[in-house]
Amino acid sequence: MLTRTPPRFGSRRAVHVFERNFTVYRSQWIMLLSGFFEPLFYLLSIGIGLNRLVGPLPEGGHLVSYAAFVAPGMLATSAMNGAMIDTIFNTFFRLKISHSYDSILATPLDVTDIALGEVWWALARASAYAASFILCMALLGDAGSVWVILCWPAAILTGLAFSAVGLAACTYVRSWQDFDLVVLVQLPLFLFSATFFPISLYPHWLGAIVAISPLYQSAALLRGLSLGAFHWVMLGRVAYLVALSLLGLRIAANRFRRILIP
Repeated sequence: MLTRTPPRFGSRRAVHVFERNFTVYRSQWIMLLSGFFEPLFYLLSIGIGLNRLVGPLPEGGHLVSYAAFVAPGMLATSAMNGAMIDTIFNTFFRLKISHSYDSILATPLDVTDIALGEVWWALARASAYAASFILCMALLGDAGSVWVILCWPAAILTGLAFSAVGLAACTYVRSWQDFDLVVLVQLPLFLFSATFFPISLYPHWLGAIVAISPLYQSAALLRGLSLGAFHWVMLGRVAYLVALSLLGLRIAANRFRRILIP
């Protein structure tokens, strides 16, 4: 009998979906390895070029180099892109093209296990990429303090939030053409989430909109941790991302149930 209980992060059976994806990508390891070079190229281009053109920026009551300001924002963007590409593009292929989930449902796994397993897989990749990004930040001198190590769990939380949202969004994608709408959302988030300059430079109306976006919440959290500028508002940002994760998981599980179980 189909239950209507909310999805719980940590289902034992969900790990089998993770194992399935790991087995598939084990023969395509070069695709996984390529994700480790992205942060290095980003940080090198900023450190060599823009960091010399743009002077120090005020952040947390101190002046920080442009590279140190941008790096946490790029880390948040990298976590967002990695999570959403995995849960939207790859999941769409398995859901609508290869119909892999139909065969999975012939096993004891249910739709909640599928949703959680896909989020686990995206989260594992995001965690590995975030670790490599933070290592590059430290080696290139873009880490504002030793507290940059805390950016790793914060980046994992960012990956979780966008994985859950991406998985929910995937269930509404009708065809490949709808991916243009995904880019239409990702690009403004990337450009207007205080990634490249402080939110104080925005017009007041735009700054108010940006302040409630998930990528800004993540970028601001990571920037504060990287610079060692702790504030109580960070707890609110963590709560925001946790709530977004739970909401995305709930919607994704319900939508998977409607699509896969007529």
